[in-house]
Amino acid sequence: MATEAGSEISFDDFLRVDIRAGTILSATDNVRARKPAYVLEVDFGPDFGIKTTSAQITEEHSKESLVGMQVLAVVNFPMKRVAGVKSEVLTLATMEEDGRTVLITPSKPVPDGTRLL
Repeated sequence: MATEAGSEISFDDFLRVDIRAGTILSATDNVRARKPAYVLEVDFGPDFGIKTTSAQITEEHSKESLVGMQVLAVVNFPMKRVAGVKSEVLTLATMEEDGRTVLITPSKPVPDGTRLL
């Protein structure tokens, strides 16, 4: 997908987005979501702690397969309510043409809380 004119950001803008690695501790059904979603508890290490989010990733991932997986997430968005869940981070994923999501994960394990550079 090409970048639209005027939508470029500076490197300083990018650095303001705090993306960290965290390990999923639990995944449960978000029963209040309009589209199937999981409530994830993700450990971002001692400096950030355990954060909660709602993620629409049910087509590609079972709850059991998510536990123990490291993911990348934006940790400096303001808290938002999503289908009754206190969503504290935005878990990053790509979307395939058929609409399925693919989580962004480190290529090897890193300490929870490690920042994307």
